[in-house]
Order: sequence, then structure tokens, then C-alpha cells
Amino acid sequence: MSTSLTYSVVCLYRSGMEDEVSVLDVDSAPTAWREAGAGPRVAVLLHGLGGSRIAWRPQLGPLSAHHRVIAWDGPGYGASSPISTPTFDDYSDRAAALIRVVSPNAPVDLVGMSFGGMIAQYTAHRFPELVRSLTLLCTSPAFGLDGTDPVEWRAARLAGLKTSGSPAAAAPAILTSLAGPNAAHVVPEAVEAMTRVPMDGLLASLATITTHDSRAILPTVSIPTLVLVGADDDETPPSYAQAIVDLMPNAHLVVIPAAGHLLNLEAPDAVNQAILRHWEST
Repeated sequence: MSTSLTYSVVCLYRSGMEDEVSVLDVDSAPTAWREAGAGPRVAVLLHGLGGSRIAWRPQLGPLSAHHRVIAWDGPGYGASSPISTPTFDDYSDRAAALIRVVSPNAPVDLVGMSFGGMIAQYTAHRFPELVRSLTLLCTSPAFGLDGTDPVEWRAARLAGLKTSGSPAAAAPAILTSLAGPNAAHVVPEAVEAMTRVPMDGLLASLATITTHDSRAILPTVSIPTLVLVGADDDETPPSYAQAIVDLMPNAHLVVIPAAGHLLNLEAPDAVNQAILRHWEST
């Protein structure tokens, strides 16, 4: 394990209130993470394609009042080591290894956002003994449910990155397109998280995400699952979330109004309350 730093961050909520929470950044190999809180129960949070461990800032305060909360830098993101030509099994292996480090004696409450929600599905399937409950935000059971061609989709994003020159430069345009119609105010916070994404890590994720199809495995995942989606999410719309729920034996859906794909930033109070209710019910 390399450097660990303890400091305070200020979490800004939609209500305009400020909450100061002490966090610990652990820059460890192969996986780095940010954590807050203490207690016997542990939650592990997996960010989306353009995120990093700081993308969960609005969740750290409220959720860490109940759990020890671990927000990872995914493989090739932030301070975490990359994986050469990764598959979803590789990503879920890394997630399982982190869970064993941060919670060696008990399963965790696993939360995944978008691409992280895909990784969480494979993790829950392959390592059910490590997962007590599952929460999936703004994700899908397969890439291209709306008929999107994976080659064209990836080529368009690669072209945008090439034009911009880096994920940090591309972030404002990408994230503005993902936010809900009334959520321009959260884009700077999402951009801040994306500036920590190295180009190689993002390219590896873009190559992997087009292979996603968990429809054959979701019926075998009996872990209590909450599926959250914004009503205005055009990237992974409510129909994708419903498709997940229809495939899983122990899942339920919550649609959050007036929110888009940056759900945890756009509607933090609603997201936090839904997650806490889910944890309490399991």
C-alpha cells in the first residue's frame, strides 16, 4: 500500500446545505479508494464510465452515517492500476479483491453506477458470498438494447476524444449531454471527477462496455436488488432499468422524477434515501 491521506471535503447538496465529512484517500495498488464512516457494515461504490472515486461526493456524508463507505477508482482510473485489454470478468475480479480487503469478514452492500452498475452485476453473479445487497443506478442488462451499433457507438466516442485530446477536455460536452434538462448545475462536479480519468483507462472501458450482456446471468442473482433510474435518463432509460428488474428474482425499481443520467448528482437526496431504505430492508 502506498500513500494514505486524511482530510476534509465539503459535500454540496441540491438543497444548498453544506455537510463536512472526513474522508480517507487510500492510494493503494492495484486499487485505490476513498472512504468515509465506520461501523460493522461496509458499502462499496463503483463509479460510471467517466467517473472516479470523487464522483460519489453527495453520497459520502449521508451514507457514511450508517456504513463504512468505500468509493473505488476503477481499474485504469484515478490512482488504480490498469488492466491490459480487460473483460467484465477482469473488472469484477478487481472488485471482488477490493471487497475482500475492506470487508474480509462480511459481505458488503454493493452499489454501481452506469458502467459500474454493469461491473456490479457480474460481481454479484460470480461472487454472491461477497454481496449482501445490490443497488444499480442508471445501467442496463445489455449494451445496445435500443439497437445501437457497438462499432458506430465506440467510433463516435473515439472521434470525440481524439478531437478534444483528453478525457478532461472532452468532459464538459460529454457530461452536459448526459445530464437531465434542468441539471446544468451538476455538470462541473461531474467534470471534476472525469478529469481524473487517464485516456488509456477510458479507452479500455469503451472497448469493454460494448461487450456487456448480463441477461443470461441475472435470473441467477437472488441478492436483494434496488434498481434506480432517472425519469429523464436518455442514455439508460427507465425501460432498461425495467428490463433488469424483469430478469431478476428479487429486484425492485424506483424511478426518480426530473433526473437524467447523472442521477446521484442530480437527485442526491432521493438517491440517498432510496439506498438507505434498501439497506434497512435487507
